[in-house]
Amino acid sequence: MSKIRTPIEVRYQETDQMGVVYHANYLVWFEIGRTKFIESIGLNYASMEKQNVVAPVVDANISFKKPVHYGEDIFVETWIEEYDGLRTEYAYNVINEDDEICVSGTTKHVIVKKDSFRPLSLRRSFPDWHKAYTKNINGEL
Repeated sequence: MSKIRTPIEVRYQETDQMGVVYHANYLVWFEIGRTKFIESIGLNYASMEKQNVVAPVVDANISFKKPVHYGEDIFVETWIEEYDGLRTEYAYNVINEDDEICVSGTTKHVIVKKDSFRPLSLRRSFPDWHKAYTKNINGEL
């Protein structure tokens, strides 16, 4: 399984009154990392959307270990934790300049028709995605 690191610049508006990054912003950063991860294995989420298919989050978990502050340079490390042909679980670490894990988490996704939210099999509907995810999980990418 391959992981990618995406740089994130912590902006002032992402912090709360305590001077630390507001907890909901980590989900935005996870999405940035997930998009970059998908691109890194040769796929494009926008091409899926052009076919009236989206991949909503059906579950999210976040564990806070160390605060992140305005002005810090951090990275979001992203990889596929689990994939079964229908559901994909991405995992994330938010890592600071000292290579410490500040936040970790996962998001689970399914693909659905945009107009009905009817679930689809990624394996059948997007065989190129299935192949890339399977190769990634097996350490072939």
